[in-house]
Amino acid sequence: MSTRPASGSRRSTGRTAAPKSSKKPIARAPQTENGSATSKAMIHVSGAAAAEPALAFGSSWVYAPSPEATDHVKIDKRYELFVGGRWQAPLSGRYFDTISPSTEEKLAEIAEADERDVDRAVKAARVAYDRYWSKLRPIDRAKYIYRIGRAIQEKSRELAIVESLDGGKPIKESRDVDVPLAASWFFYYAGWADKLAYAFPGRNVRPLGVAGQVIPWNFPLLMAAWKLAPALACGNTCVLKPAETTPLTSLLLAKIIEEADLPPGVVNVVTGAGKTGAALVGHPDVDKVAFTGSTLVGKRIQKAIAGTAKKLTLELGGKAANIVFEDAPLDQAVEGIIGGIYFNQGHVCCAGSRLLVQEGVHDVVVRKLKDRMASLRVGDPLDKNTDVGAINSKMQLDKIKELVESGDREGAERYSAPCELPKRGYWFAPTFFTHVSQSHRIAREEIFGPVLSILTFRTHDEAIEKANNTMYGLSAGIWTDKGSKIFEVAQKLRAGVVWANTFNKFDASSPFGGYKESGFGREGGRQGLLAYLEVE
Repeated sequence: MSTRPASGSRRSTGRTAAPKSSKKPIARAPQTENGSATSKAMIHVSGAAAAEPALAFGSSWVYAPSPEATDHVKIDKRYELFVGGRWQAPLSGRYFDTISPSTEEKLAEIAEADERDVDRAVKAARVAYDRYWSKLRPIDRAKYIYRIGRAIQEKSRELAIVESLDGGKPIKESRDVDVPLAASWFFYYAGWADKLAYAFPGRNVRPLGVAGQVIPWNFPLLMAAWKLAPALACGNTCVLKPAETTPLTSLLLAKIIEEADLPPGVVNVVTGAGKTGAALVGHPDVDKVAFTGSTLVGKRIQKAIAGTAKKLTLELGGKAANIVFEDAPLDQAVEGIIGGIYFNQGHVCCAGSRLLVQEGVHDVVVRKLKDRMASLRVGDPLDKNTDVGAINSKMQLDKIKELVESGDREGAERYSAPCELPKRGYWFAPTFFTHVSQSHRIAREEIFGPVLSILTFRTHDEAIEKANNTMYGLSAGIWTDKGSKIFEVAQKLRAGVVWANTFNKFDASSPFGGYKESGFGREGGRQGLLAYLEVE
């Protein structure tokens, strides 16, 4: 999932000018002897292709390094499981390493929970539910939840740095998007905790019990907030299982919960890989399962709990269509395209990975897109000038490369941003393909990386048909100057969220979720409460 706040706090995009410097940037367009950019773009004039120079940036995009200081951040050498309000060594006796994808350096050892550890966590959550949390006054639950949100704000710098170190995303995205949104989710649902009767007038509501929550590696802190905040507000207790490649911010959140003095066992954090998650999903005393991740794993979870009384919500993969009509504000649309696919290295479920461009403006959009990509800086996630950070893991990088190679084999034309990639770590240059057909794998499968597939259309009916021609249905984008066209097209798109003349805007008060193989259920807003309540 990708994300930006709806208003106010915006992530820095590196679009504005900065002090010039002669120091070498992290990554930049190739330079001539006099320092001007040499990138070329093909502009079609009256059906003939003529080579003309793209925008000459000169030294305008040569930024001095601006690394975020890390001396105030302490990452422990080893992290245990957070169970029953205490840090406990795993009964399995096993640990695994979490590494920084930008440097391949070990950050910490993480406890690996087995079935016995998961059982211990679920039992602690059940005791906490029966003895404390379900009996606590809603207004008091709200105070605890609000306290967590305030602590996230107070520790925002530390959380942002650790998120970028462990996940590879640029610090300006962690700092300006992930952390503020995570805090806002706790604040928002703290407000609902004592107002559940007003959320569903004339209905009786009660919590479900123990929630088992499995979150992905692309937005670790934010996804933890998306899961925990509404569950706690509704009176449930939780067992959270973060992704094995990005567990650190979930463990720091557990420390915040410990400091907030929540009753022991209300929130438990068990770390590990797929077996740990499977043990949590399959535990007989879990009342609710919430999962964000791949469609394949989501299907396995659905099969695993079939025939049980467990409630389930799934937020799965996507292959979003970002539709640009010929009457769209093209410069604004190009910014939306860039943010829609290269934000967080494309590690976003709702990324606009399929660009549908009306034929009349296709060549102009492609040229503008190349010019804009020449200004993207790829490199150190902790550098505040970086636009595109490291790929989360070698496994994910290999998957991206395999799908990109399939695009080459199937005849699509590849263009990658002109940049020099760091020698250590996992990196992939921002890339797009033209001459893509709907039968290409890159147009059908979720790449989950900084790779865009560009297709064309002539009429808005054709755009709708192509946009809906996917097994996914998580999100979509529309770019046009005509409001009536926005409403007409949006109503016909089979997507849970449709953005108009923007992309990746999020707010705690707005529900998010998908259709078809992108999952079911909603997170965020009043609708997000339904996932954690029995409503009669």
